[in-house]
Amino acid sequence: MAGERTSAAPRTLAQRIDAWERLVRLDKPIGTLLLLWPTLTALWIAARGAPPLSLVLIFALGTLLMRSAGCAVNDWADLGYDAHVKRTQGRPLVTGEVMPREALAVGAVLALAAFALVLFTNRATILLSVAALAIAIAYPFFKRFFAVPQAFLGIAFSFGIPMAFAAVRGEVEWPGWPMLAINLLWVIAYDTEYAMVDRDDDVRIGIRTSAIAFGRFDVAAIALCYAGYIAGMVWVGRLMALGPIYFLGLLAALGCAAYHLWLIRRRERDRCFRAFLHNHWLGFAVFAGTALDYALRAHAWPRAG
Repeated sequence: MAGERTSAAPRTLAQRIDAWERLVRLDKPIGTLLLLWPTLTALWIAARGAPPLSLVLIFALGTLLMRSAGCAVNDWADLGYDAHVKRTQGRPLVTGEVMPREALAVGAVLALAAFALVLFTNRATILLSVAALAIAIAYPFFKRFFAVPQAFLGIAFSFGIPMAFAAVRGEVEWPGWPMLAINLLWVIAYDTEYAMVDRDDDVRIGIRTSAIAFGRFDVAAIALCYAGYIAGMVWVGRLMALGPIYFLGLLAALGCAAYHLWLIRRRERDRCFRAFLHNHWLGFAVFAGTALDYALRAHAWPRAG
């Protein structure tokens, strides 16, 4: 029955590894991509298009590790709820394939590995990583009492932005913090789409989400968040004197946002989930526009003579 925790403990090493992979969502890279694109965009802007390869690797691998650690902790915190939600009833903690203490151990190991990577940066980035870890751990519990936990998730999912500025410049220079606030709007937009998938179950079990808080204005709220995000990134582009390729990337991102709004217009579960999954293309469009703009600018110097 739904809500009962079955016992399906892995009997072989291969089964255990498979359960761990599903616990940390290695089979579902969308969360990592949604974290990665804005972080890389910030890294390119902070380094004016030429970030050291070492930092690119540190942030790419660190993003994967921290997202995986966050999934393990989130599933541990949500164990009492996931068994009652159709979409999450097959998670390894619910089925008994992974034990609660095991999930915490996996999360701790991954978080420590991510922290070890940050040690190769600088003091400012290390201090910010501690704050990022605290926010990531606190997020699952905000769903118990905070009406729009997606806003808190937005901070957690955007913290790679100031960390990227700190890693490149030694401190969070302008516009690092405003970019975090701008990215938060995008996170609220796509995670509200995600929350619309589970809205009926969440109402029944008492979980708070932005989809519930916004009510019949959910689509309008998502549209406003997308608009605020795109407008904010236009401001960043003008502030940093970025060129036409960057703004073409934003135009592509705007097209993605319009497509998402079309998908969710009737609030159908499958289409809301499709819109959520498609958001990584929006993030990629912004990053690609940023990286290509800087790359073309680097090769556009006038020839001598």
